[in-house]
Amino acid sequence: MNARIQDLRVDHVGSLLRPQSLIDAFLGRGRGEIDGDALAAAQDAAIREVVARQETLGLPVVSDGEYRRLNWQVSFSEVEGWDQWEGSWRAFMASPSNVMEGEKPGTRGADAVEHFKAPATGKLALKRNAPLEEYLFLNSVAATPAKVMLMGPDRVAQMCDIENSAPRYTDRQAFLDDVAAIQNRMVGEIVEAGCRYIQLDEPSYTGYVDRATLERMAARGEDPARNLRNAVEASNAAIEGHRGKACFGLHICRGNRASMWHREGAYDGIAEYLFGNLTFDRLLLEYDTGRAGGFEPLRFVPKDGPVVVLGLITTKTGAIERADDLIARIEEAGRFIDLDRVALSPQCGFASGIGGNLLTEDEQWRKLEVMLDVAERVWG
Repeated sequence: MNARIQDLRVDHVGSLLRPQSLIDAFLGRGRGEIDGDALAAAQDAAIREVVARQETLGLPVVSDGEYRRLNWQVSFSEVEGWDQWEGSWRAFMASPSNVMEGEKPGTRGADAVEHFKAPATGKLALKRNAPLEEYLFLNSVAATPAKVMLMGPDRVAQMCDIENSAPRYTDRQAFLDDVAAIQNRMVGEIVEAGCRYIQLDEPSYTGYVDRATLERMAARGEDPARNLRNAVEASNAAIEGHRGKACFGLHICRGNRASMWHREGAYDGIAEYLFGNLTFDRLLLEYDTGRAGGFEPLRFVPKDGPVVVLGLITTKTGAIERADDLIARIEEAGRFIDLDRVALSPQCGFASGIGGNLLTEDEQWRKLEVMLDVAERVWG
C-alpha cells in the first residue's frame, strides 16, 4: 500500500470548500445556538458527502476536507500549553470569510503567523490526538485510502511568541524540539490505527526565501540558515521511526487564506539543502504562479529521492486550467527531473480556513477533473 500511494500520479493537499450548511453549523455553535453534538453530526454528514464525491470523481486517495477544523492550524491544538482553538474561534466569529480588516483577496495578505502568534502557557504535552480521531471516522466511511494532514513543526514554532513564553520556554529550539516529539507520537498513533498516507504542511519553508519574513527573523536576531537546518531536522523527527509503515508527504506553499498569498520567492535559495535532506516520500510543491520561480531547482532532488508533486493548478481562483497548458508545464519540468518521479496536484488546499478561497464548489471539482485527465494523458 505504501509504495502504491507513494507512486500515485495525482494528489490534492487536503482541504476542500465547506458547504454552506457546515459553515452555518459552525456559526451556530459559535453563537451558542447548537451544542457540540449537533455540530459533530453536521460534520459527519458533510464528510460522508465529500468523501463520496471524491470517490465518484475517481481520486485514489481521499481526505475529510478538514471539515472538523476552523482552519488548518488547529491540527496542532489539543496540546497542554498551546491552543489555537480559542483564537481561531474569535477570528472566525469576527470574520467568517477569514479576511482581516483592510485586506483584499488576490493580493498579499497579512501572514497568519503574525496574526495568531501567541506565547506558550506551559510545558507542551499532548492532551488529545484530534487528527487521529479525524482519521478514524474518515476511514470508516471511505472505500479508498484516507489521508491525514498535520501542520508541520516549524510552522508551529513560528507561531510561538518565544519572548513572552518564559519561564516555560526561553529559546525557539526547545519549543521546536517538543513540538516535533509530540507530532512524532501523533503520527505513530495515526499509523498504528492503519493510516497509510500522512502529510505535513510546512509553508514555513518559503519564509526562508521571502524578504519580509527574513527581515522579521533578522530583527529578532535569528539566523535563517540555522533555522532552516533546524526546521528540516524537526520535519524529519516528526516521522522518524515510522518510515516504511506509511507514505509521508510534505507540502510547501506561499500562504493560502481567502485567495490571498503571504510569501514570495523561488525555491533556488533553499532547494539543494531542502530536497537533499528531507526524508519524505512525496514533496508537494506550489508552482501555480511566477512567485515560485522556475523548475530548475528540481535538479537537486536526489535520483532515488521523493516523488515531486507539482502544484500547477491554482486554488485561489475559479479559472479552469487548460489541459494542454498543464501538460506543457509538466514537460518543461521534465528537463530537470525524470517525469517517472513526478505527479500533479493543486498548489494548495481549497480552504485553509473555513471561509475558503474565492471559487465555487463546481469550479473546485472541475479543477480536480482536469488534474485526473492530464495525469491520464501524461502517464496513462
